[in-house]
Amino acid sequence: MEALKQGADTLFILLGAIMVLAMHAGFAFLELGTVRRKNQVNALVKILVDFCVSTVVYFLLGYSVAYGTGFLIGAEQLATRNGYDLVKFFFLLTFAAAIPAIISGGIAERAKFWPQLIATAIIVGFVYPFFEGIAWNQHFGVQAWIKATTGEEFHDFAGSVVVHAVGGWIALPAVLLLGARSNRYRKDGAMSAHPPSSIPFLALGAWILIVGWFGFNVMSAQMLDKISGLVAVNSLMAMVGGTLVALLLGKNDPGFVHNGPLAGLVAVCAGSDLMHPLGALVVGGMAGAIFVVMFTLTQNRWKIDDVLGVWPLHGLCGTWGGLAAGIFGSKSLGGLGGISFSGQLIGTAMGVIWALAGGFVVYGLLKLMLGLRLSQEEEFNGADLSIHRIGATPDREANW
Repeated sequence: MEALKQGADTLFILLGAIMVLAMHAGFAFLELGTVRRKNQVNALVKILVDFCVSTVVYFLLGYSVAYGTGFLIGAEQLATRNGYDLVKFFFLLTFAAAIPAIISGGIAERAKFWPQLIATAIIVGFVYPFFEGIAWNQHFGVQAWIKATTGEEFHDFAGSVVVHAVGGWIALPAVLLLGARSNRYRKDGAMSAHPPSSIPFLALGAWILIVGWFGFNVMSAQMLDKISGLVAVNSLMAMVGGTLVALLLGKNDPGFVHNGPLAGLVAVCAGSDLMHPLGALVVGGMAGAIFVVMFTLTQNRWKIDDVLGVWPLHGLCGTWGGLAAGIFGSKSLGGLGGISFSGQLIGTAMGVIWALAGGFVVYGLLKLMLGLRLSQEEEFNGADLSIHRIGATPDREANW
C-alpha cells in the first residue's frame, strides 16, 4: 500500500508539473499577442530560454537555497520513493520559472536579451528561493515568529505572494530602470497607443494560463490524499469574478477581459484552500477591478510603461491575494479559519519589500555594468530582427 501511495503521489504531482509547464506557453502567447509584430519572435524565445536557464539554476542552487537539499548525488539515490523528490523539484521549478516569465512581459520590446538571462539566473538562483524558503520551509524561524506574534503563520497555499507578488514587485524596478519604449510618451504630453498585435494570440495565452492554473492551485496539495475540491471551485469562482468585473470596468476591452481571469486567479492562490466559493468570487472580482484601475493609472497618468501590466496583475493582485486570505479565510466570512489578517499583512509586506529590494539591486547592477536597453536603432527595428535576425512573418519566403 505504501508503494502504491508513493506512485500515486508521484503521478499526481507530475501531472501538476506538466500543467504548470504548459502555463509557460500561456505566458509566451499572452506576450506575443500584446507586443507589436516586430517583437513577437523575441517574446517566444525569451519565455523558452528563461525557462531553461531557470531549470539549470534552480536544480543546482535555487532548490537548495529554499529547501536545504540538492541533487548532486547518485541516480540510485535519486530514484528512491519512485523519484517523488525529483518530481516535486520539477513542480516547484515551474513556480520559480514563472518569475522571469512575469518580468518578461513588463520589460518587453526594449530589453537586451543576455542581461535578462543573467537576471533570470540570479533571481531564480537566490532572490526568489530565499523568500520561498521563509514562506514554505520555515527558514530562519520567521514563520514561528509570525505565529508567536499574531497567533497564526503566514499562509500562502499556492503562491499569491511567494510567486506572483514577488514576480510583479521585482518587475517594477526593472520597468522603471529601463524606461518607457521610444515615443510611448512624448514631451508634449501625447501618448502613442502601441495597441496589441493579435487579440486571438492574447486570448489563446490567457486561456492556456487559465487551464494550467488549476494544476498550479489544486496540485499545490503535493499529495493525492490532500487534494481539495474546495481549491478547484474557489479557483473557478475567482476566475469568473475577475473576468466579469474586468468586462464591466474595462468597457468591453478584450485586453481587460482576458487579463481579468488571470487577476482573479492570482489573487485566490493564497487562500484558495480556506475560502468559501462566494468569498473567492468577491476576491476575484476585486482583483479584476484592481487590474483595470491600476493598469490605466500606471499607463496613462503615471506613465510607467509596463507593457503587459505585470505589476498591477501580479504585483498588486498578488498582494491583495495575500491580504484577502486573511479576510475571507476567516470563519466570520464563511472560511475555514486558522488564519490571521495581521499575520498575512506581515508576511505579504515581507515578500513585497524583499522583491522590491532584489529587483532594484539585480537590475540596477546590470544596468550599471552591461546596460539593460536595446539601442534606439535596435528598438526601432524591433527585437526580432535586432536579436534573432528573423521576423515572425518574413515578407519574402525562400523558394525551395
